[in-house]
Amino acid sequence: GGGGGHGPPPAPQHTETLGFYESDRRRERRRSRAELSLLRFLSAELTRGYFLEHNEAKYTERRERVYTCMRIPRELEKLMVFGIFLCLDAFLYVFTLLPVRVFLALFRLFTLPCYGLRDRRVLQPAQVCDILKGVILVICYFMMHYVDYSMMYHLIRGQSVIKLYIIYNMLEVADRLFSSFGQDILDALYWTATEPKERKRAHIGVIPHFFMAVLYVFLHAILIMVQATTLNVAFNSHNKSLLTIMMSNNFVEIKGSVFKKFEKNNLFQMSNSDIKERFTNYVLLLIVCLRNMEQFSWNPDHLWVLFPDVCMVVASEIAVDIVKHAFITKFNDITADVYSEYRASLAFDLVSSRQKNAYTDYSDSVARRMGFIPLPLAVLLIRVVTSSIKVQGILSYACVILFYLGLVSLKVLNSIVLLGKSCQYVKEAKMEEKLFNPPPASAPGKPPGKSQNKCKGSQACGYDRLAGHPFLITRVCFSTEETLSASVTSQPTHQKENVIPLLVTSSSDQLLTTPDGDEKDITQENSELKHRSSKKDLLEIDRFTICGNRID
Repeated sequence: GGGGGHGPPPAPQHTETLGFYESDRRRERRRSRAELSLLRFLSAELTRGYFLEHNEAKYTERRERVYTCMRIPRELEKLMVFGIFLCLDAFLYVFTLLPVRVFLALFRLFTLPCYGLRDRRVLQPAQVCDILKGVILVICYFMMHYVDYSMMYHLIRGQSVIKLYIIYNMLEVADRLFSSFGQDILDALYWTATEPKERKRAHIGVIPHFFMAVLYVFLHAILIMVQATTLNVAFNSHNKSLLTIMMSNNFVEIKGSVFKKFEKNNLFQMSNSDIKERFTNYVLLLIVCLRNMEQFSWNPDHLWVLFPDVCMVVASEIAVDIVKHAFITKFNDITADVYSEYRASLAFDLVSSRQKNAYTDYSDSVARRMGFIPLPLAVLLIRVVTSSIKVQGILSYACVILFYLGLVSLKVLNSIVLLGKSCQYVKEAKMEEKLFNPPPASAPGKPPGKSQNKCKGSQACGYDRLAGHPFLITRVCFSTEETLSASVTSQPTHQKENVIPLLVTSSSDQLLTTPDGDEKDITQENSELKHRSSKKDLLEIDRFTICGNRID
């Protein structure tokens, strides 16, 4: 009763009930609402801080990406310059050393009764291939005389701009398709003509292969002539609209390449494609300048009229390649060091083609690696030069001889410098041992182990001589001169299959490593399967990389 005058007892402060916590939360919410104000919000926004080191790995990675993009132009151009000089070496070979080699092979063929047949072959395989190349060049050159360049020029000039743009794109696609199949045709001809006769015949004969090769070189030369004519029309158009559209086509290439997933092998393909494309464009620009200078009676002033357009085309090509490779490496987390690996792989091709057991000529090796086939381009350039420049009189012929000797000097100097640089790149990449590693497999019907034991001794001693000499370049050049006849005469029948697994490792993700240790304990059947799979990988990586992206 006495307590009735007082109010209800106060709620306990520490009772663990749901209602207490809810009321406490309401109280805190009311207090926080009272404290909220615009000034307090602005003060918090202006004074709040954060620490980048809390996510150090992320920001370090972003900085490295920026540095990689900054390094890409330099590394890419070093690869491009090296690759362009490789293509130039293979291209000059057709004009300088190939005619001399054809003459020597024909001299041996005609003087054979005087010396007698010392071995089983009338001509060595390399000499047969040289004669075939020379005959194809001569036949296609005379066939090109039936193609009227002037009529083609005016026919193309009469088309509309948009139609010419479509034609030029179609020509680029056709050029890639021709190049991808053309070297197969030439390789099939060379192998059919030099295959040992005791083998069972599994081909259609040398004559059909020869006609196929002549037809291919002729059609590809006409295709490149149409490309050069279209470019010439673009240069001579009054408003330069066609040239601008053709240059913008390079930037469309960025959209088609940058946003695709690339691995190292795919990027190697595209790098080879860009090297071949840039060198071909340089030759096309040379043809365009020759035709224009002929039309203006070789007036030097007209060359300065063409010079800005030529620089614009070259600059756009370089800019597009740099932007494309920079973003591809950024999106796919590829470091800039990969271009030095690509350069070492190209150098490995050059050095290995100078070995005693080389299975191909270097110009054919460039054709397989980059898709650059010099024969059609050489036929077209000879046709354009002979039609543009008239040789009359003894002094003119003397100038032609001096020009040929200058080309030979340029070829020899370029080859020496390239061989020296290639040996340096191979040595820096620690790929010297691969030059003299025994082939992992022999003929298809024989076990691979026997061929290894058979050729290991001679190749190992060659490697000891090379590694023991302080001047690697000099030693390689000396051994090349010393064994020139031996390299011509010793063409193994299945050397191509043996070297293929070796080149796979030089251009894949494991460029500088070889899986020799893991293969010692497996059975013979597994090793053959492994060699087959690696050969298949090489065909995807190495052969005709001009299409840029491998279709998965």
